[in-house]
Amino acid sequence: MQKLSVGTESASDLALWHADKRAQAPDGLPRHITRMWPKRADEILAGGSMYWVIKGSLLCRQRILRFDEVIGSDGIRRCAIVLDPELVRIAPTLKRPFQGWRYLKPADAPMDLPEGREAEEALPESLSAALAEIGVL
Repeated sequence: MQKLSVGTESASDLALWHADKRAQAPDGLPRHITRMWPKRADEILAGGSMYWVIKGSLLCRQRILRFDEVIGSDGIRRCAIVLDPELVRIAPTLKRPFQGWRYLKPADAPMDLPEGREAEEALPESLSAALAEIGVL
């Protein structure tokens, strides 16, 4: 799955948000609450991840552990996507904005960054766009 991380500047910002109690399930794991329940839940739970779009690029992923039902204060049933707390940095990949979340085919998923490169800062957006335009990224 892929999802925009609105208001996040970097993977580090996302990690800080997930450390906040408001972003956690009762068991302390980070979660994202969404209105729609994935129709392909079984397929996703068999090793799928949430790929986060930050500032126009897929930058990191988190393994999806489970889906919990959450009833909001308005009485509406929602889906809490419960995530592994480990953020895995991936090869930055440009993504256009979209609403909600989208399925990501395994063949289209960016590769994890090799060990030792996880702490590298992402390329500036203009450079990433230029490299993607000529097919390097």
